[in-house]
Amino acid sequence: MEHEPDAQSVPHRQEPGVSLSTAESSPISQGRDSHLWTSFSQASSVESFCEAWLALQCRAIPDTLAGMVLLGEPDRGPFRPAAVWPNRRWDLQYLGPAAERAISERRGLLLPADGAGVARRFAEPGWAVAYPVDAQARLYGVVVLDVATRPEAELQEALRQLHWGIAWLDLLFTREAVAKEAASRERLQTVLDLVASAAGHERFHAAAMAFVTALATQLRCDRVSVGLLQGRAVTVRAVSHSAQFKQQTSLLRAMEAAMDEALDQQATIVYPPSPSFPLITKAHADLARQHDVGAICSIPLTAAGSHVGVLMLERPAERPFDGATRDLCEAVAALAAPLLESLRRDDRWLGAKAWAAMRAQVARLIGPQHVALKLSVFGSAALAAFCVLATGEYRVSAKTVLEPSIKRVVAAPFQGFVADARVRAGDLVTQGQVLCTLDDRDLRLEQLKALSQHGELQKQYHQALAERKAAQVEVLTAQIDQVKAQQALLSEQLARTRMQAPFDGVVVSGDLSQSLGAPVEKGETLFELAPLDAYRVIVQVDERDIADVAVGQEGTVLFSAFPSDPLAVTVTKITPVSEAKEGRNYFRVEGRLHQAPATLRPAMEGVGKISIDERRLVWIWTRQAIDWLRLTVWAWWP
Repeated sequence: MEHEPDAQSVPHRQEPGVSLSTAESSPISQGRDSHLWTSFSQASSVESFCEAWLALQCRAIPDTLAGMVLLGEPDRGPFRPAAVWPNRRWDLQYLGPAAERAISERRGLLLPADGAGVARRFAEPGWAVAYPVDAQARLYGVVVLDVATRPEAELQEALRQLHWGIAWLDLLFTREAVAKEAASRERLQTVLDLVASAAGHERFHAAAMAFVTALATQLRCDRVSVGLLQGRAVTVRAVSHSAQFKQQTSLLRAMEAAMDEALDQQATIVYPPSPSFPLITKAHADLARQHDVGAICSIPLTAAGSHVGVLMLERPAERPFDGATRDLCEAVAALAAPLLESLRRDDRWLGAKAWAAMRAQVARLIGPQHVALKLSVFGSAALAAFCVLATGEYRVSAKTVLEPSIKRVVAAPFQGFVADARVRAGDLVTQGQVLCTLDDRDLRLEQLKALSQHGELQKQYHQALAERKAAQVEVLTAQIDQVKAQQALLSEQLARTRMQAPFDGVVVSGDLSQSLGAPVEKGETLFELAPLDAYRVIVQVDERDIADVAVGQEGTVLFSAFPSDPLAVTVTKITPVSEAKEGRNYFRVEGRLHQAPATLRPAMEGVGKISIDERRLVWIWTRQAIDWLRLTVWAWWP
């Protein structure tokens, strides 16, 4: 897929501008850049100029792997490599297709760096950034770079920076076109020297001071100043040969008024005015009259297609600004403006950068383009408004456990041994069903013994009765009653050796299948039973939400075993005592199910939600975070 710069990403190049700033700040990098700038400014041939320019351009664009400049006969060719980076002996034929496309279409292109039939030098995928060198409406060649794969926005930025950097080559060929004229060559060299004086600094104020001072010295001006646009007016930011200039309030006001006059007309103003350039010069005339200035030249500074400030030069009256000097100043301003603007943007404090970024986003939002941004912002605003204004059902959510409403214990009626176990935990039982049996052999022997004693006592009783022994009859009668009571007890115990279910339900706990023949003590729990039609729901409500819960509120519970079958529940009781669990305090809230399906079983777990009332959605979603923040602030507040 190929890309070409649009009107927003790469502005139309009305004048030469450049943004060749080093990406490194170490002493070694600064020395290397200084050497490159020196080679660049002192280049004596087209090849040396292109080599230094290409090295600076490739270092300014992040992740540039290789690059070359192809030059030839203007508009005719053939075009051959004039500079190759980083090694002139490298073979970069795979960039040929991208260069040919840019030459034929005479526009900047972004193409995959995979030349047809030519192996690429690097293994990782990359993009070819190609831009034709078009100076004075003549095609001199093309510049093509091999950059590593990156997001499309960064590729467009690389293409934009290459577009600005091409201005240096435009100046080169303009200089070569008038190479026979020594004066023109000297003026172009002066432009490069002046701009290079600002490029050697990392901070805006130092770069601006060095630039205006060098310009004033080179052009023999009394004063050179730079003003930048702040809001709707221009503010003077640097004055040549003067580090402290803000005390001269009246002079600064007059200078800023003259700069505003040039910026409002978006044209270079020369005072005294020339009849061939009919422009308004009232503020310039006031500056010249009030502060004894002989000649003034004000040039608007343009970067990225918009005006960012004004460059003002002042001379004595005997040395006015002629056409050649004005052209030289305009070229210097065109080259220095993007560099100074870039340094100014980087030199701002964080708040100013944030404010500028916000203003840029607002401008994009209300401008005629960026439809996707507008839709996303308006959609987000509509969603936020909906969340703030709309209401929803506020429900308290908590872990839920199902418990039986009653639980019956089946205990051992006497001390004995397990003879048989027919059910275990989880089995369904019916009323009267045998759960287990106890060994009754000892009881039956005791019963036979009691019968034998009863028969013996009966014989003695009848014999004493026949012999009319009243006292013996009374004793024997008591002994017979005692044996009868013992027989009744043994009969009852024999009947209870078969443990039966008291009602229809489910065995909650108890498993004697692995304990056959084991002894059991009297009163020992053998089984626990629960009915299948009577449950209560236990909701473990966090202490943060317990204040909103009240008896009689309705809710819904969803058990893990049946995640698609919600059950309605009503709060019946709130236990006023909390219990600690997993580092939190919970209150036990009991509820009653409206319907109890037959598939429910005790100890099932799930999630219950108790409906409180209608509240705003934004409050429902943020209440826990806000409550936590309140407690945290209150805990740390002195």
